[in-house]
Order: sequence, then C-alpha cells, then structure tokens
Amino acid sequence: MTNDEFRRYGHQVVDWMADYLENIREYPVLSSIQPGDLVDRLPAAAPERGEPMDAILEDFEQSIVPALTHWNHPRFLAYFAVSGSPPGILGEMLMAALNVNGMLWKSCPAATELEQVTLSWLRQWMGLPQEFFGIIYDTASIASMHAIAAAREMADPEVRTRGNTGRLVMYTSEQSHSSIEKGGITLGIGQNNIRQIPVDESFRMRVDILRERMEADRQASLSPFLVVATVGTTSTSSIDPVPAIADVAEEYGAWLHVDAAYGGAAAVVPELRGVLNGAERAHSLVVNPHKWLFTPIDCSVFYTTRPEILRRAFSLVPEYLKTGENPRAINLMDYGVQLGRRFRALKLWFVMRNLGHDGICAIIRSHIGYAQKLAALIRSHRDFEVAAPTPFSLICFRYRGSDDDNRALLEKVNASGKAFLSHTVLNGRFVIRLAIGNIATQWQDLEEVWDLVKQTAAREQGDDAGLPQAVN
Repeated sequence: MTNDEFRRYGHQVVDWMADYLENIREYPVLSSIQPGDLVDRLPAAAPERGEPMDAILEDFEQSIVPALTHWNHPRFLAYFAVSGSPPGILGEMLMAALNVNGMLWKSCPAATELEQVTLSWLRQWMGLPQEFFGIIYDTASIASMHAIAAAREMADPEVRTRGNTGRLVMYTSEQSHSSIEKGGITLGIGQNNIRQIPVDESFRMRVDILRERMEADRQASLSPFLVVATVGTTSTSSIDPVPAIADVAEEYGAWLHVDAAYGGAAAVVPELRGVLNGAERAHSLVVNPHKWLFTPIDCSVFYTTRPEILRRAFSLVPEYLKTGENPRAINLMDYGVQLGRRFRALKLWFVMRNLGHDGICAIIRSHIGYAQKLAALIRSHRDFEVAAPTPFSLICFRYRGSDDDNRALLEKVNASGKAFLSHTVLNGRFVIRLAIGNIATQWQDLEEVWDLVKQTAAREQGDDAGLPQAVN
C-alpha cells in the first residue's frame, strides 16, 4: 500500500466511522445471525495474493457489520455498557499508527510517563491519596488477578520460589465478579480456599460473617491473606461497606482490594465521591475507564499503595532487558505478567482532555438521573417491580410473573433489534438488567425501550389495551 493509498483509504474509513456514530440508531443492537453463519460465509483459507482494499472494505460492510453486536449503540443496555467516544477513537487510531511497546522506560518514554501523568490526574479526580501508584492493564479481571498475586506475595514472600502451600485463604462477596474466583484459581489458591461471604438484603457483603469466617480459618491454622470488596457489583451495582471491611482486613493483616471496575468512575463526580469511602485504606483498587469513562475498550486502571510488593511479585529481568538504573525511569514490565504493553494511556489522555472533568461529570450525572427516573416509572407500573436498589445507573427489574415469563420477555425485547438487555438471578428469581452507560444514550432512547418492554409484555399476555400506561 502506497502512502497515497493509505491516505485515501484512511479518509474513507474515518468517514465511515463518523457516519456510523452519527447514524448508529439505524442499526439493530443485537445481530440476528445464527451461530456459524459468518464462518460459513467467509472463505475457509486465507488468500495467496493480496486483495484490494476496496474489496476488503466491501466485505467488512456486507459480512462483518451484520454480524456485530453494537456495543457503541445508545440502546446497548446489557452487562455494563462501554463507549468508544470520538476523542478516545482518535487516540486509539494514533496508538495503532505509533505501534509502540511500553515494556521499559527506554522502549518508549512517552508511553511510560504519559501513563504516570494521566493516572495521577484520574487519581485526583477520584479523590484517592497521592501514595496510590497507577498502572494500566487490559481488563479488571487481569487487574484483580494482579491484586491477588501481590496479596499472596505480602502474606508469603517465599511463594515465588517455593509455590503455594494451600494454607492461604481469600474472601469475597457472593455477589462479586467471577473474575475474583477465577484469579484465585489461576494463581493456585484453589476454590476450596476462596470464601464467598453472604450478602444482606441490599446485596452488600455481611461484615459480621466475614469476621466469623476469617476467625474460624485462623483458628484452623489457615492464613487469611486477602479480602475483596466491591463498589458496583455486576448483578446489582451494590456497594459493599468498605470502611467496615477495611477494619476487619486490618485486624487480620490481610490485603484489601477494592473492585470498583464499574462504580469507581462515579467518584469523579464531586458529590458522589463518597462511593469510595474506605477505599483510601485499601492496598489496591481497580476502575475501568472503558466502562463509564468513555474510553475505547480495553483500558483498566489499577492503583496500589504497595507498588514495591507488586514489583517483588512480578519482576524478572533477563540480560537482554536490563537498562541503566534511574529512580525516575519506571519499567512497567516489572509490575505485571505481560512484557509487551500497548500505549493505552494515550486514548485515556485524549478523553480526559477533550471532555474535561466537567464534561465527564455531566454525562455520569445524566446517566444516574435517567436511571432514577426510569426506576420510578417501573415502580409505578402495576405489572413490574424493581428488584434491587439503584445506586448508580443500573436498574434490576422484573415482570410480575414467572421466571419463564421474564425470560420470554427478555428474549423478545432483544430479538427486536431495538435494544439489548441482560439478566441475573437475585434471591432465586430471574431478573432483567438495564445498564445505562453509553455516552450517546439519551432519555428518548430509554423511553422507547421502556415502551418496548411494556408492549412486549402486554402482547405476551394478550392484553395490549389492558395494561395501564406508566406515569410520565
């Protein structure tokens, strides 16, 4: 490809992206293809000779786009929404063009030092203490795995050479993300040594039971080494009582990790900073800018007050990677599993500068306001109920029918292509989740989705005219 061709096709791709973002509501949120359809449509072998970009871009539009679930759609309301905002997309494009590897300071000073600066800015916005050292991983799953490894290193420094003894025990809520348990499995802690603590009526970790379990394990000559609290659980967005959990963790000398992958972003809003109360006492915390800070996936920020322990757990420097010592030259490869590191800080820097603190706060406030307004509409309808508190922008609700009724309702709403919602199970009941988080979502989108839910439920009951309209 010549430079002129690259320039021409680059403009064409950017024009396509701009049109896509402008007209994204015209796309079905969820693809209607069946498993294997795209595999069958594409050639079984790669081309022997290069193909023209015109043909590749045509196949992209004709074959790839119809098979997409559009996560950047304003009515993508499943899981936790992600947003590729325009400044973040431009930053991602430059990341690809530069194609640097920030493994060492020397391998790309800009990647290392911009990461330090940008994460310092974000730390200040979230109200975290200055001693929190920040590093970017790909996802919260990997960030939390690093927290487990650092906690293990603090509790048993010989584990690096000797391996696990099977006596270390970690604790988390039964509502915590599955990645916490998976991280424990990956690092050899073992499922038998992972305690899932019950929750209260608001789906928050029971601190009294946490203390009981930790004491019982200590009496059994086991070593409680890690407690994971969550700010914004995946099923309900509940907030664990972090200050009380910190008391117990400190009492037993355990590392405290706060999984704030979703909810932590709310702390950038000054009046919402209290969602991280107690987190200043944590050894580590994770927040995902690719969830609610409008940065293209993937970008997960990990903070720790004990970077020397994190480094001790992971640093392994072969001769070919040794460089001169300088206290200001941080080699980020020493603080994690991966060697190669993308320049992820660049896109976060673009987003924070272009939207600004005020702009980001305004969007998060609007999302939370939409959620409260929609939750009120759901509560006012005789045939629906809200199934959990709504501290952020996630609403858990259900139709007042059987679990099968709710499953059918969710399937039909998603099959319409007009919206995509997900589900969970709370207190043994099937519950629909509606998570607001896309930068483009407006109140009109949510009104249309709520109307779709009501109309679908009415058709299922054969009582289209009988259901009352929700209070406006």
